[in-house]
Formats: sequence, C-alpha cells, structure tokens
Amino acid sequence: MDFKQHTAGIMSKKSIRFFNDREVRAVWDDENSCWWFSATDVVRAINDEPDYTKTGDYWRWLRRKLAQDGIQLVSPTHGFKFEAPDGKQRKADVLNSEGVITLAKHDPNNRASKFLDWFTYSDNTIDGQSRKKAYTLFESGLLNSLEPSSIKCLQQLHAYLFGGLYEFAGQIRDKNISKGGFTFANCLHFPTIIPSIENMPETTLDEILDKYVEMNVVHPFMEGNGRSTRIWLDLMQRRSLKRCVDWSQINKNEYLTAMRESVVDSAYIKSLIKGALTDKINDREIFMKGIDYSYYYEEE
Repeated sequence: MDFKQHTAGIMSKKSIRFFNDREVRAVWDDENSCWWFSATDVVRAINDEPDYTKTGDYWRWLRRKLAQDGIQLVSPTHGFKFEAPDGKQRKADVLNSEGVITLAKHDPNNRASKFLDWFTYSDNTIDGQSRKKAYTLFESGLLNSLEPSSIKCLQQLHAYLFGGLYEFAGQIRDKNISKGGFTFANCLHFPTIIPSIENMPETTLDEILDKYVEMNVVHPFMEGNGRSTRIWLDLMQRRSLKRCVDWSQINKNEYLTAMRESVVDSAYIKSLIKGALTDKINDREIFMKGIDYSYYYEEE
C-alpha cells in the first residue's frame, strides 16, 4: 500500500488514510524501509469505535489473545509516536503492513474483511493512483511554475493528477454533467463564463473564495474537479495572501454541506476556510495532509 510522505522530526514521513471516516496513521522507518501503522488506529477503523479508551482496552485484549495463539504482531521498535487525544505526541504500538493484514484476518469483527479489502486494494483504484501523483506535486516544481488564477493552471493541475487515468485529463468538458441532483454550468456557455471567472479580482480572501466558488459551479472537467480546484485555491491564496488552507481542520461533512450551499450563499464555506487558514505555505506536511483530506472529501 502506497502512502504519502510528510516531514516531521526523526520519523520524517507520515501518512493519513481514511477507512469509513476513521483515520489510519503511519510513520516511515528509513532504517527498515517500511511503513509502521498505529495499531489502535487499525482497531478503531475495523470496529468503527469513536472512544479511544475502549479502543485501547480492546487492542490490549486482542493483542493478548493473539499472543496466546502464537501470533506476535507488535513491532519491538521503540520511538514511534502519534498525536494522542490530548494533543501530545505519545509512543504507540505499531504494525507493519503484514501485521495489519494478520490482525484484520484474526479480528473477530465482521467488518474486518471490508477493512482488509480496503487496505489491500484501495491504491489500485483511479483515486488511489491519482493520489500517488498528487503526493509528488510538492517536489515536482510544477506548483512554482504555474499562473495560479488562470484556467490553464487548473488544466495543468488536472492533467498532472489524472494523466494516464482519464483520457480527458486536463481537457475542458464538452458535455453537461450533474451530481446529487445539481446540474453544473452548461458547457455551451464556457467560452463566456470561464474567461469572466479568470478575470475576477483576487486581492482579498473574499475575492479569492468568490472565484473558487464560481469555478466550482462551472465544474470544468468531467471528473476530478474538487481535487484540482482545492489545489488551485491554495495557489491563489499563497500568492496573494501568503496563506493556505489546513484542510485537516475542516470536517468532511461540513465542507460538503458548505459547498452545496455556496451555489446560493457562500458564507458557510468562507467561514470554514477562514477558520482553517495557516501561514505555513511552504510546509510539506501541511501540503501532504491537504492532499489526504482533499481525496477523503471525495470518498463516497
């Protein structure tokens, strides 16, 4: 399973993935060239358990049970830390990929088989492959060479994320589309609509967000609009305001609700984004975390 990479102290690479809205975090071990996953995250995801205390108790019980059966899962390596509910970094039991698969196979919860399918195969989907491409954007140099507010910039981002996955990667759609009962802008009007959005001012946050909302209503591509336009938005903010969005601070359901409402009233999405702004515009971890959450927003 291929995971994104972050910068963070000794364990220089971190990852976040989501199974049914539950985080599964991992840290990269340079010495052994492998990912180590939070054991309690895996247990929480399989059991859909919101309570950290109950998750910890269940994990300790399951670990003892498996040990009695001669199955040793936990890494003897020390020093792997994850953020605890109190916000502090604390050492945690970790599993490598083989250990996660073994745990899922032996967890008595009937959800374990679905988790196992997700863990084993999710990176083979179009979204999984596109996410891998997105992870490489930070070092690619492309972000620094684009004209942030232009439709060409958005097309180049889309082409980068979906090239080789969709035949229409980077191409403005010539068919009409709808989603969730909402019909996006008629493509016959694109020659007028898109240039007008390009020419919208972008000196203040409200102006930038108005531009983002209008481009979302247009939905210029057949697929992959949200993942592309969120990066496009951050590029505009980075250039004009020296800010970007820490997407991990915006709840998925709140974001989706706000974007639906933005068609008639953008106040909610503006409030969410204003509350999640950071000045860490060159921070690799913020960017990579943003990719994780951006793709998470699109999961059904």
